[in-house]
Amino acid sequence: MKLPSIGALVLFSGGQDSTVCLAWALARFPTVETVGFDYGQRHAAELEARVHVRKAMIDAYPHWAPRLGQDWMLDIHAFGAIGGTALTEDRAIEMTERGLPSTYVPGRNLVFLTYAAAIADRRGLGSLVGGMCETDFSGYPDCRRSTLDAMESALNLGMERDFVILTPLMAATKAQTWAMAKDLGGEALVDIIVEHSHTCYLGVRDVRHDWGAGCGTCPACELRARGWDEWVAQGRPARVA
Repeated sequence: MKLPSIGALVLFSGGQDSTVCLAWALARFPTVETVGFDYGQRHAAELEARVHVRKAMIDAYPHWAPRLGQDWMLDIHAFGAIGGTALTEDRAIEMTERGLPSTYVPGRNLVFLTYAAAIADRRGLGSLVGGMCETDFSGYPDCRRSTLDAMESALNLGMERDFVILTPLMAATKAQTWAMAKDLGGEALVDIIVEHSHTCYLGVRDVRHDWGAGCGTCPACELRARGWDEWVAQGRPARVA
């Protein structure tokens, strides 16, 4: 795919996937901005992680620093309040009667992309970059590429724009995501992800593992740990076939 020459807006949570997506965008676009969302998530530690990751990226990659522009943080607590999920309420993480995990927040990515497109419209940014993935994911229907293709069409119709929703991790396993990080930024980027990014659904930061901080038992931690173990077993390559 030929990428637009104008800038990109990265949906940046401060987690592993969005950190890799940020590096991916910085390697390709002349201007990159970031947007995060506070929707009352239990793992609000990710909001603080965003700040640390951005600073670490600037410090580690001075050639990317001039490309990294404004960071947007949007308060959308009203949306989180209607979700009734294990990401916003103190309830068990389990499968529901719909066959979806209780961490599923209905329409979350659709809401995120709508807000992101509104910012991109005003900022003159042509690409929306997200870490959605169909390979290693929790069954969320708004992570599917078909959903995002439909959303891209709706945004462009509704805003008279030509936005492109880019999902560089869509077909990647977590092991491949670790490999992509090394390919993009070497061991320094791997270290940034381990030390500063946050994935744990329960917001645990005081328990350390080889792959970073987290409870180690929630689905997000298990997925991240499994990907790390697979990548290490392969010899920590920069690329995984």
